[in-house]
Amino acid sequence: MPPEDYWETLMDVPGILDAFGFGSRTQDVAELGCGYGTFTVPLASRISGTVHAIDIDPEMVARTTARALAAGVLNVRVQKRDVLREGFGVPPGSYDAVLLFNILHGEEPVGLLRAAADALRRGGLIAVIHWRTDLDTPRGPSADIRPTPEQVLRWGVAAGGLDTQGPSFLLPPWHYGLKLVKL
Repeated sequence: MPPEDYWETLMDVPGILDAFGFGSRTQDVAELGCGYGTFTVPLASRISGTVHAIDIDPEMVARTTARALAAGVLNVRVQKRDVLREGFGVPPGSYDAVLLFNILHGEEPVGLLRAAADALRRGGLIAVIHWRTDLDTPRGPSADIRPTPEQVLRWGVAAGGLDTQGPSFLLPPWHYGLKLVKL
């Protein structure tokens, strides 16, 4: 991860949360790969449920926890967890939404999507953002491992029980977004 203050300049957090429709009617949300908590605290301030922020890195878990406490946000639960090995640690159908932001370039994207789908209620949303491949970006993984929206859709089909909710959309300046829904 780059330095936190630089990282936060690379995304329009309110715009991204707006694009996915997160608001007071949203209940529980899981955020996989919460990092510095860039989305965690703003998301928790918008929804009526709890943000379950998950990261495999203990430093990111500590930073997100500290950030939520400093903001006085009480509806955040942060945990260190390897979702591919342990799942989300909740009964199936527990979440309204799962955030997979800048994470599907990893080794097992279908496994992540399958675990996310299992944790979602029927009709729940998997919100995906990733670095665009059609332009040079100041950060992100190498272009050859960045998934395209079409690739994410194929992975969603392979994971089972997911369909797209509309076409992919741009999230200026560096990202695209995609909504997958659990059937």
